[in-house]
Amino acid sequence: MTTNTVSLPRPHDLLWGLHAQHLEQAAPAWARAALAGYAPVVVRRAPAEPGWVAVGIRGQAREQRFATWMRLADIRRRVSPEAIVRVGRWRAHAQPQWPALRALAQVAPRLAECGLAWGVTGSLGFELASGLPAVHPASDLDLLLRTPQPVSRAWAQTLCEQLDGAPGRVDMQLQTPVGALALREWARGESRVLLKTGGGPLLVGDPWAAVERSVA
Repeated sequence: MTTNTVSLPRPHDLLWGLHAQHLEQAAPAWARAALAGYAPVVVRRAPAEPGWVAVGIRGQAREQRFATWMRLADIRRRVSPEAIVRVGRWRAHAQPQWPALRALAQVAPRLAECGLAWGVTGSLGFELASGLPAVHPASDLDLLLRTPQPVSRAWAQTLCEQLDGAPGRVDMQLQTPVGALALREWARGESRVLLKTGGGPLLVGDPWAAVERSVA
């Protein structure tokens, strides 16, 4: 996995280079311990000052999530969800029988045929990229599909059916040029959907068009 030093980090990218001494005094002890163990941080959607990026620190417990910011100059390594797929370490995972691993093995060939860039996020993506334990038998499989051009509701419904046939639960986000939305929400055919953007959540009719109005 290589670091892309040209473009800015994108949501769900994993970054190395943030250290405990960079955190504010109010940061919890578990967050400092995670960074001391060389854990990466996850790029999140939030405003950031020039030269900075919004990130989140993962702890060992599900509720342990800490939001902070990282200087771009401190980034030493960057791994995208797509890079995790290209390396394919899940094929050698110690627990291939877990639903998330079985689901990934099943859906990977189908997603490779769709012609769109895709990657693994969430707990499994974190573990595959870092080598740090994060997945358990009940973990979902979280995926990201980059959709620079609009995809139809019918296409989304077909993809949902394919994902529903996999072991365990599979959650996919569609990343548009404006933000990200849940594949299942787009497939349901609702007139307005929730779009996650760097400026906050929005209710929009067209996730590929300009923003319409924010959610209170």
